[in-house]
Amino acid sequence: MPALSDTARAAGFQLVHLDAVGSTNAEALASGATGETRPTWFVADRQTAGRGRRGRAWVGLDGNLFATLLLTDPAPAPRIPELCFVAALALDDALLKLAPDLEIRFKVKWPNDALLDGAKVSGTLIEATTRGAVTQAAIGIGVNIAGHPDGMPYPTTSLQAAGFAVTRDQVFEALSKSMVTALAIWNRGQGFDAIRAGWLARAHNLGRPVAVRIDGRHVEGIFVGLDGQGRLLLDTPDGRETIMVGEVMPSLAGMVH
Repeated sequence: MPALSDTARAAGFQLVHLDAVGSTNAEALASGATGETRPTWFVADRQTAGRGRRGRAWVGLDGNLFATLLLTDPAPAPRIPELCFVAALALDDALLKLAPDLEIRFKVKWPNDALLDGAKVSGTLIEATTRGAVTQAAIGIGVNIAGHPDGMPYPTTSLQAAGFAVTRDQVFEALSKSMVTALAIWNRGQGFDAIRAGWLARAHNLGRPVAVRIDGRHVEGIFVGLDGQGRLLLDTPDGRETIMVGEVMPSLAGMVH
């Protein structure tokens, strides 16, 4: 059974444990729509209609983590997208507490994935709704713990396949603790500089050539950092591009994942 850490309980977080759901994000936002305003985690044993960015399916395999944190008025609406970076650091800290040997093998990939040995092990989906003056955000986090899908257009892996004998409940409890810390550092967006610095310290391919797909076109350049809003900074032969939405792809030179 999943359980909150003592730190999360002391901070007023709640936990809703579900058997099987379509999407934990949908459950969280529906709960918010009916009046839930406390910071609440929704954790499902099975997820049948999980979603990733741009409407992609998130394959739900038994033993993996399907969790969403519902937050009410976490920050001014323009800063809500920063939560994907907050979540990435919280997950990184949680995993390193459980498996310190992950440190050099675990990287974050702009804007919302986590990689283990270069293969996708986790994804995050931030969704938000505003009713009147109140904004609620759902931070959906999926982690491949016991298994990973085959036949994907990119490499995938799981923690157990990579040799880390951790369970869903261990990962969730550690994440519920580290998320409290990460949100406090972020401080409704006022501490994003610290979050950005921490994210960049773990960034995949920072300082190396990457390609970014933007609305069907590919842009090649050197990934040099993030700006103050979390947008990707790419130095190209034609100058620096600031990318708000896109997907980092293998470079045409075949140098990166």
